[in-house]
Amino acid sequence: MQGKVILVTGGAKRVGAAICRRLHAVGAMIVLHYRSAEREAQALHAELNTVRANSVLCVQADLLNTEILPKLVADTIQYFGRLDGLVNNASSFFPTPLATISEQHWHDLIGTNLKAPLLLAQAAAAELKRTNGAIVNIVDIHAERPMKNHLLYSVAKSGLAGLTRALAQELAPHVRVNGVSPGVNIWPENNSWANEAHRRESIAHTLLQRAGEPEDIARTVQFLLNDAPYITGQIIAVDGGKNINI
Repeated sequence: MQGKVILVTGGAKRVGAAICRRLHAVGAMIVLHYRSAEREAQALHAELNTVRANSVLCVQADLLNTEILPKLVADTIQYFGRLDGLVNNASSFFPTPLATISEQHWHDLIGTNLKAPLLLAQAAAAELKRTNGAIVNIVDIHAERPMKNHLLYSVAKSGLAGLTRALAQELAPHVRVNGVSPGVNIWPENNSWANEAHRRESIAHTLLQRAGEPEDIARTVQFLLNDAPYITGQIIAVDGGKNINI
């Protein structure tokens, strides 16, 4: 991936940071997007630029403000001169039982998980066609099997799975579009998964009997971006086999 430029949304920490580190380690130039994790973003920016000077651009943006999404792509091209890949990783996650759902919940969960990836793909399409680039969307195994009390999140990720396949059609033959569906990987930062018994039960449903690591997702993203020239419209579950054992 030497010299390729990859825009990673939500790249400051957790899975996003693992993706940035992995792609950077194999030669990519990184546009590290973050919304509110400025401290983590600046630390990762400094870490990677110490390894390779001027190889990472750090950009702040609220993806719910859709008017700035074309500028995010334009700033990438202005700084690096090209764009070869888009990783739609940024995601809101919180419970929304049916009785509690508000329009703001819809705006947040659908906005970050579905609307922003669509509009970023739209903004990046012309440049990705020019570079024969690729898009990888971070989906979720719960796109196929909804998670109880997370109605809107499950619906949004289901929409992202559909968007992945539809974009593969729209952008062929010059741009490949694929997805990665994590299972039990890194626990959410909020309290919705804080119950230890709940965590043990979730791991018990994986065929490999353990949680995954952010690096598992990052390796698969690298594969789909750079090592899978005849794969498009596909979503790979990286979940220890949980999706067939729920």
